[in-house]
Amino acid sequence: MTTPVTRVPVAATCACPAATPFLHEPGPAVDSGPGALARLGDHVLDVHAAGRSGGVVVVTDAGLRATGVVDEVLAVLAAARQPTVVVDDVPGNPTVPAVEAGARVVSEAFPGSRPVVVAVGGGSALDAAKGIARLAADPTGPGLPLVAVPTTAGTGAETNGFGVLEDPVRRCKVYCGDGTTTPRVALLDPLLTHGLPPGATAATGVDALVHALESLVSRGRSPVSEAFAAEALSRVWRWLPAAHADGADPAARAEMLVGAHLAGQALTRSGLGLVHGLGHALTAHHGVVHGRALAMVLPEVVAWSLDDAGAGYGSDAGAWARVTAVLGLAHPTELPGALARWTDALGVPPGIDRAALGVGPAEIEALATTASADPVCRNAPRAADRAALAGLLTRSAH
Repeated sequence: MTTPVTRVPVAATCACPAATPFLHEPGPAVDSGPGALARLGDHVLDVHAAGRSGGVVVVTDAGLRATGVVDEVLAVLAAARQPTVVVDDVPGNPTVPAVEAGARVVSEAFPGSRPVVVAVGGGSALDAAKGIARLAADPTGPGLPLVAVPTTAGTGAETNGFGVLEDPVRRCKVYCGDGTTTPRVALLDPLLTHGLPPGATAATGVDALVHALESLVSRGRSPVSEAFAAEALSRVWRWLPAAHADGADPAARAEMLVGAHLAGQALTRSGLGLVHGLGHALTAHHGVVHGRALAMVLPEVVAWSLDDAGAGYGSDAGAWARVTAVLGLAHPTELPGALARWTDALGVPPGIDRAALGVGPAEIEALATTASADPVCRNAPRAADRAALAGLLTRSAH
């Protein structure tokens, strides 16, 4: 006899009541669509007119500049007839020293002026640009105005004013920026993502998925962040496999860029959780690519969080039921396995390889200590102390 499957009623999955207090502030203006890059010069001139400033600073990385994308950007900016300098030495994981060096370049190139910072690239370039925009400005005034041009569908960094930087001395992640370094314009041109290799497509896309999932169950969620998160989760779950399989699929690339942006809008309003706290630690200690670090711990964190579902506002069963419904699953207990299979099929496998990373008991304790100090962990639906984080790392390792 076959046991009937009980599906989660969609009507029961609105987890955050409308009476929940929240503040919804506008983010950047969004210019989205194939060919949107052609309008970059107009946006820069509009920002200059509003701020009575001059000059442009393009912040990017050497790898992207080698692809020719930055040359496309510079060609469009040339029509704006503004003096332009390029900072193209942003490392894969942007560091505090790299941002400080970039800020000095800007100050020397435009003394006493307020140039527009145009960030071109993935989350690393966008985060570094926010730090540069803050440090190169008068510390008593607003940061330099910023326009973001993401070339990956992952971080959603174009939605907020805070960059995540690596402090190589303390071996931890730090946050740089403020509300004034929120991009004035987010320019989403999917054509700029067509050259992204499958591995990078998958890793950045996993980041977007985790943004959406953690936002949907965050203690800081609101009806507004839930709306962004649910739509982002649906799009990324559906379209990342297609973008990974065919990097030139125009529909998949466009859907992923919008999905990642919506996930960024969600996390900006809700905060993230333990997957990001542990992922940040793995990146800071071992240089693991961010999206891959998230996939390593995602199934175990979700399984552990589900054990506590129903206890407290942040971990109530309705939030996990909504995640389940969006992904088309029958029951929340299916989530850890489904997530593991999904990331594994993209070549971003779950689990920490102890031998490859040299993660023994002492290192697990060090990683847990770093993660426990990360502010993102405060938003997790189930609270975790250092011992709990060490347990999650241990269960994730093989």
